[in-house]
Amino acid sequence: MFNLFQHMKYYLIAGERSGDLHGANLINQLKELDPDANFRAWGGDRMEEAGAEIVVHYTTMAIMGLGELFGSIFKFLRLLRKCRRDIELFQPDVVILIDFAGFNLRMARFASKKGIKVFYYISPKIWAWWQKRAYKVRDYVDKMFVILPFEKEFYKKFGVEADYVGNPVQDAIRAFEPLPDFFEKNGLDPERELMALLPGSRKQEVALVLPQMVALANAHPEWQFGLSVINNLPNTLYETARSTSNITLIPEDNYNLLNNAHTAVVTSGTATLETALFNVPQVVVYKTSPFNYHTGMLFVKVEYISLVNLIGGKEVVRELVQKGFREDTLLAAFNEIAVESPARQEVLEGYKKVRDILNNENASRNAAKLMWGYLN
Repeated sequence: MFNLFQHMKYYLIAGERSGDLHGANLINQLKELDPDANFRAWGGDRMEEAGAEIVVHYTTMAIMGLGELFGSIFKFLRLLRKCRRDIELFQPDVVILIDFAGFNLRMARFASKKGIKVFYYISPKIWAWWQKRAYKVRDYVDKMFVILPFEKEFYKKFGVEADYVGNPVQDAIRAFEPLPDFFEKNGLDPERELMALLPGSRKQEVALVLPQMVALANAHPEWQFGLSVINNLPNTLYETARSTSNITLIPEDNYNLLNNAHTAVVTSGTATLETALFNVPQVVVYKTSPFNYHTGMLFVKVEYISLVNLIGGKEVVRELVQKGFREDTLLAAFNEIAVESPARQEVLEGYKKVRDILNNENASRNAAKLMWGYLN
């Protein structure tokens, strides 16, 4: 594509798996506008495939909760120093931050003080807890691109004019091409109902929620369960599931799993919204260490933990959190929606409202066009 503008140097920072996916989609859209652009990033395989030179893989950056942060403080500080040095050497036209608040808000301050433009794509959940961090966004971020409709109004209260660009999860699902032989490839029985178990992408998450998921599968031998497995987590983490006869481990293939699933149990995170957009009724679960939970509750400012309920503004799906998440509560909540029932129908009607609220915007394309316009 011919244009009269200069070719830009972009520096992207994503610290998680979902950020890697959305960063890759953004890079692909920016390349449409600026084919000779130079991309350098902290991210993962997807961003590398999109054309970015990866400095640090996100898997080396994963820290969950304050307890882990205290235990990894020196590693965290080393990564911050490395990132600052690398930005100074690369001299980008813009630093694009993707979620990952603890790290990225510090990098926003650094880049801003160095006179480098700072864009934030996919807001961290500042609205959920420790809201005063929004003042850091106001002071150090040039442009904020948000993906949840209510975030625009939230930032306005802190003097930040944010652009709502749509939700990138919708982009990713639109681009998804189903695998026709998914059941055959994974040794699943096409005649049996398939239930999806998505325990999360972090080691601590999986360790704390998997026992209850396995117990659910044991309680329902008539169904088969597909368990989403993250390749870079230790195999031993999934040992109990592997030895359960009606659980099949599905490595790194959430979209095909959800595309074929009847009902799901999902750890709170982006996957809850993905599950809703695939129209699969779900129970949302969450468990962390007592320290992380009680510390977090001091700052939490929202009524719900799942994106589905936050967007819907009500309890669209059942949430089981911390002490409320047990084998018996999971079994009861799952049984209620796993068969044709008013409860299941209510979830599906709630999903429709969530889709209407999000609208059908292409977030990656909208964000790329706005970024390109602001830069030029």
